[in-house]
Amino acid sequence: MRLGYFLKMARPANILTAISDIIAGFSVAGIFLYPLMDTKFESMILLIVSTMGLYAGGIIFNDVFDYKADKLNRPERMLPSGKISMNEAIIFGSSLFAIGVISAFLVSTQSGIIAFSICILALTYDKYAKHHSVLGPINMGLCRSMNLLLGMSIINNVIPLMWFLGCIPLAFIAAITLVGQKEAHGNNKNSIIKAIILDTLVVLFFIFLMLYGYLKIWTTIPFLLFWFGINLIAKARALIHNHPKQIQQAVKIGVLSLIPLNAIYVVGFANWYYALLLICLLPISMLVAKHYAVT
Repeated sequence: MRLGYFLKMARPANILTAISDIIAGFSVAGIFLYPLMDTKFESMILLIVSTMGLYAGGIIFNDVFDYKADKLNRPERMLPSGKISMNEAIIFGSSLFAIGVISAFLVSTQSGIIAFSICILALTYDKYAKHHSVLGPINMGLCRSMNLLLGMSIINNVIPLMWFLGCIPLAFIAAITLVGQKEAHGNNKNSIIKAIILDTLVVLFFIFLMLYGYLKIWTTIPFLLFWFGINLIAKARALIHNHPKQIQQAVKIGVLSLIPLNAIYVVGFANWYYALLLICLLPISMLVAKHYAVT
């Protein structure tokens, strides 16, 4: 039972989306196009372990820093309910961060530095930036951007050439964070409108990449439309019915839709069948999300 409490606190459905970031980074690095997969298999596993540790650690410390607020607004969570003690949570989160950073350093110094940066960004968001209307979305977006770069770091010389792709998760995660900032209270129509604009900018960025030959146009478009469509519908519903339940649903869909977003990288830089395999994580994450919290 205790193990179940720790698992629930780590939000496993969200961890699957972090793994998809890494896989997207692999595709940008060309792992799926050339005979590199066999030679880089160990590094692939280590980076996947790294992102799992980093993301789960960030989630744990999010609850640590939110303890007082959760006692009032979400008393059912693991810390305020007393199912996990504060000391246990801090040790658990710190251990996960250590696993994430060490696993990345075992791949390369570059990967390790990126992992350590994600750790710092996550703690900064959890403790300070979360409550800032501008810095919060940017900080959280940078966590996901760096996670994409962590996947790309499997090949040493890729990031200097393709770093700008990190702007996409930065914009989209900023959009999700905007929607979620007042999810417990509602009345955030302006934030939702801004989030829809950011989603649209992501689409335009992908179109730019297609037009300039970075992505394969005809195989990428269906994945792009699918990702944009599910987010637009969810945000439109939250805009029309602007109450906490609908807003939380839009945030949940936004988080889980990181999987199809990352599939766009995979289909654009690798092949459609790898992208479909990645999409298979979506129903799994949705099933897990029925039993474990996402927001």
